[in-house]
Parts: sequence; structure tokens; C-alpha cells
Amino acid sequence: MPPATITVHPGTRRRIRARALRYLVTCIIPLLAVPAFLRGGALTWAPVAFGFVMIPLLELFMSGKHHNLTEEEEQAALDTPVFDVLLYAIVPLHWALVVLFLCTVGEPGLQWWERAGRIASAGLLCGVYGINVAHELGHRVLKWERDLARILLLSSLYMHFIIEHNRGHHKRVATPDDPASARYGEPVHQFWVRSVVNSWRSAWRIEADQQRRKDRPVLNLRNEMVQAILLQTALVLAILLVFGREVMLAFIAAATIGILLLETVNYIEHYGLRRRKGTQGGYARVLHVHSWNSDHLLGRLFLFELTRHSDHHWKASRKYQILSSHEAAPQMPTGYPGMMVLSLVPPLFFAVMHPRLRKLAASEPGLDLARVG
Repeated sequence: MPPATITVHPGTRRRIRARALRYLVTCIIPLLAVPAFLRGGALTWAPVAFGFVMIPLLELFMSGKHHNLTEEEEQAALDTPVFDVLLYAIVPLHWALVVLFLCTVGEPGLQWWERAGRIASAGLLCGVYGINVAHELGHRVLKWERDLARILLLSSLYMHFIIEHNRGHHKRVATPDDPASARYGEPVHQFWVRSVVNSWRSAWRIEADQQRRKDRPVLNLRNEMVQAILLQTALVLAILLVFGREVMLAFIAAATIGILLLETVNYIEHYGLRRRKGTQGGYARVLHVHSWNSDHLLGRLFLFELTRHSDHHWKASRKYQILSSHEAAPQMPTGYPGMMVLSLVPPLFFAVMHPRLRKLAASEPGLDLARVG
């Protein structure tokens, strides 16, 4: 039988359209990036200060809201194009800011700390928009939306992410086979190396296997990894030819910051969580308990609901505007931006997370602790 039609009342549509406009708050960071790239002094650090000082401080005093949409509101949200248009608009906006960065980061007369501020601000853009928005678009059904994701990922030189994340991470999450699932007691800096190296290797294996299944040689132009390597190399060489060596190195540094921001998010999302093995030897299906979540509003809006991560893993095709908060999903004590900062100091991060992990593992039959070693 076909699914029942959900009636959406005009008042609900108006309310959801207004709700969509809340995500425009994410434009604060791009707006701060313009003076960061055009002016000197402390302004060069403004996006970073806002993202990793101001937001974490505000979220310390804001409790998370467990509110979810009704079925009628979900349908209205799916029918409201503003949610998607905002993502599409970020693609040209992000690349315009990347070009502005390339044009100004080599400006004569900048102090080293001002240049570092511009690089860090560009890196923040690469992480929040070049990768995080690509993550959302990369799960879409339409090919052209996934192509927009690849265009965004190019700015961080991380185009293989869409391969490994969609076809690797979502299958192996919270198991020892997943490079992007952090282990109990594993410091974030150690995790960065393991995840970056093994995610690239995994993406290559996934794509190589697909080419073999299609009776093609592994090295061919339809191999997405080959495409990614060629496009990323071409971009770096183009920057070298147009802007010079110093700007090229600054761009690579910004892209690296974007990558490390992604991997820090990966680190906190599944830290210490592991699916238990069943009697047949395989791992149980992914449950809401296998991802760390945050209902803190600012982080949710700036990261397009990435912080409701359990629902995303429950059904990856759910668009960001309808992701829900679940009682079974473990909650972090504050928002993702604050937890990312905390993770950079492993003893403090462990002191906050390990008691929660042990309590969670004792009460959840489907959960084990993903210990190091």
C-alpha cells in the first residue's frame, strides 16, 4: 500500500519557512571572513575567534533542546526549498571566499601572525563549508547535488571523503575496521594520523574494487580516486602558476586545517563507542547509542544539524532539516565546537568523557568500549 498522505496546513508551512531562516546564522562566519582577508590586525582571526571562542562560551550557558518536528512539520520541511537553496548558495559563496583568500594572503607587509590568521580563517571555511556542507550534499540522491559536494571538497583537497564516508564509514562505524571511529583512550593527535592515512587507503580500495567489479582496469579516468588526484593536483599547480609558491603553500595549509577540523569532528562523534559482536561473529546493526550527539542550538545551526549524528547514521538519506534527537542517543555536555576545543587537551577530554562512557557501556547491551590496542 502507498504511504498515507500527510496534510500540511498553511500555518505549519509558514512556521517551517521561518524556521529555515534560522540557518542563515551560519553566514556570520563568511561575513567575518571578508574583513579577515581584506584588513589586518586582530580581524584576521575574527572567524576563528567567533567559531571556537564565542560559540563555545555561549553554549556553556545554553542547555540543549530535545525538541523534534512532528510528522506534519517534517513534511513541510521537506517541501520547503529554502533549506536546500541555502546549501546550494554556499558553494559559490565558499569558492568566492577561497579566491579572495588566494588574492590577499600573499599581501606584502603582513605580519606573520596576520598571515597565520588569514590561513586559519580560510581553514575554518574549508572545514565548516568545504567539508561539512559537502557531507550533507554528498548523501543526496541526485547526482548533481553529489557533484556540488565534490566541488566543495576540492577546496580542502579531500575529495576521497565522499567515497570513504558513504561507502566505508557508514558500514563500519563503531568497529575496529573504521578509521574514523576513535578508540577509548586514543588522543586526538594520534587519531588524526590514523584516520587521515587509513581513510585514504580505504577510499582507494573501495574504488579499486568497484572498477574490478565493472571489469575495468583500476587506473582509468572513471575511477573517482584517479579523478580526485588529478583535479586536486591541477588546482594546486594552477594556484602555483597564478599566485606563486607562497600562496600555494598557504592554500595547502588552509586545506590541511579544514581536514583536521573534519577529523576532529570525526573524533568526538564516535569516541570510545563500539558495537558489540553478535553470536554469529558479526557486529550488531548501528544504533542511536553508537554516536555522540549535542542538542545545543548554535552548534546545530552552524553545522547544519551534524550534531544530531545518531539520526544521521540511523538513516543517512534523511536531510539535515528533519534530523531528530533520540533519548537513546548519548549527549555531550556541550556543543560540538566546545568539545572540539576540549579534545585538543586529551587529559581534560578524557576526564569529561570517560565517566560518561563507562556509565553508558554498563547500561547499554549493544555497546562496548573501543579501547586502544
